Amino acid sequence: MPELPDITVYVERIAERISGSTLERVRLASPFVLRTALPPISDAHGRRVDGVSRLGKRIVIALDGGLFLVVHLMISGRFRWLAANAPIPKKLGQAAFDFSSGTLLLTEAGSKKRASIHLTTSPQELGRGGLELATASREQFVAAMTRERHTLKRALTDPTILSGIGNAYSDEILHRARLSPLLQTPQLDAERWQRLWQAIRGVLDEWTDRLRRESGSDFPTQVTAFREGMAVHGRYGLPCPVCNNPVQRIRYADHETNYCARCQTDGKLLADHSLSLLLKKDWPRSLEELEELRPAVQRTADPRFSQKDPAAPGKRTARRRS
Repeated sequence: MPELPDITVYVERIAERISGSTLERVRLASPFVLRTALPPISDAHGRRVDGVSRLGKRIVIALDGGLFLVVHLMISGRFRWLAANAPIPKKLGQAAFDFSSGTLLLTEAGSKKRASIHLTTSPQELGRGGLELATASREQFVAAMTRERHTLKRALTDPTILSGIGNAYSDEILHRARLSPLLQTPQLDAERWQRLWQAIRGVLDEWTDRLRRESGSDFPTQVTAFREGMAVHGRYGLPCPVCNNPVQRIRYADHETNYCARCQTDGKLLADHSLSLLLKKDWPRSLEELEELRPAVQRTADPRFSQKDPAAPGKRTARRRS
């Protein structure tokens, strides 16, 4: 799912192309992508674009007259910028927004179509948003994170707590802060909160600047959760850039958390929900025990495991060394 750095660059590049232009029409290839009936989508036609902004992981296009188009890309939704009135591709196309300056195409890969479009007079009604980190203080951040007891991974990725952080950048933030993803929020002292706060600001700012430089003035086309230069996310089995030990993972349902045991958990391995159940009492508790059991573990889970970006089926996005 595109997170704050990618969404920020999307907002900036879309704004450069459509601010002040007219939304001539919205074409829907799938009727299910539109999640609102009132006001009708035709009410948006012929209106001037007053601005483009981010609301959590949603992109908001403000139209004159107090209407807002709100698009949530979910996991595999992506935008493309095309010439005016470009056709919607049959395989991936979901919708097209025809502006006087060009066409903004919404695509979505995969069989589970979760991307959504809302036309509303109040974007905030679509859900309680989390804390905006760019304008928040450290005290506000700690207060938001400690309202309820959660693991750090859960708290960082909960959109009602923090705005814009998902699976990928939470891995990078926790590695930068040298904190376990399973550490409970009440367990943090002042020094750990400070490390986490600095890591959040550093990781998000650095990656946003990096993605801006990579796209330049072009419209972003390589929007993915797995990027060269990440420390741990999508790098299971590869060496940690800090300590050179292999990156570990926790798998649960459709999600995966990547971490470095040496940098984040004092060398202790966190229980993987699939392998630990299989190995039971033989599950290694440390990197040293893992080395002893490596042949058995390799037979169960090949360390050459590769991640795939759901927005680009079949494309290998993180390669494992054999």
